[in-house]
Amino acid sequence: MNNHEIDYKLYGDDMQFVEVELDPDETVIAEAGALMMMDQDIRMETIFGDGTNQGGFMGKLFGAGKRLLTGESLFMTTFTNVGTGKKHVSFAAPYPGKIVPMDLSEYDGKIICQKDSFLAAAKGVSVGIEFQRKIGTGFFGGEGFIMQKLEGDGMAFVHAGGTIIEKELQAGDMLRVDTGCLVAMTKDVDYSIEFVKGVKTMLFGGEGLFFATLRGPGKVWVQSLPFSRLASRVVAAIPGSKDEGSIAKGLFNIFDGD
Repeated sequence: MNNHEIDYKLYGDDMQFVEVELDPDETVIAEAGALMMMDQDIRMETIFGDGTNQGGFMGKLFGAGKRLLTGESLFMTTFTNVGTGKKHVSFAAPYPGKIVPMDLSEYDGKIICQKDSFLAAAKGVSVGIEFQRKIGTGFFGGEGFIMQKLEGDGMAFVHAGGTIIEKELQAGDMLRVDTGCLVAMTKDVDYSIEFVKGVKTMLFGGEGLFFATLRGPGKVWVQSLPFSRLASRVVAAIPGSKDEGSIAKGLFNIFDGD
């Protein structure tokens, strides 16, 4: 990989943003809508795919198409310092939580993360979809469980809701996580989907139909407040919305995966 080397600084506590420092000709990529502010002489450009140019046009087309499966755009935005001296560009978290900086070179060049968690990265980091060995894991594993992969040797920034905890799993360790609460994991973690048995649990337990079962060795990042859970509480508080404890809500959650 040939990733740009970028410096950064995090600001804030529960509503964070990350300020990236770019030397001349350095570039950072980000999802559309992540920009907060930028200095003069930062050139903003929309590109097809993630700018890694892997596999030529067809490779970029295939990579961009896979991004559609995660609900993301075919396009990303680059921010390049075209001036002299150091310049800064800042990206804001979309909802309350934490921004987690990850140096991919420290994790053997790959991190697997939730589809909505990627915020920004140094140019050269490849952003794609992580196909699970069992295809049903991705498509029937609960809300949001089609995973992204970040590959390269540069800095990447992911965002998660509420409080973030890092869990270091040793060989043989196993952890069950609500699919919405899983933020990211290293590539050596073996993950699968476990069906939650019991009709009462499904209808009245308030949880989704699936757990992510993670087995070490490796590192896992877990969030306390996934956006889907926050959004469902907001909707439930709107007058005339579904009663939180109703059977209808339980049935709704089965198909919604929350």
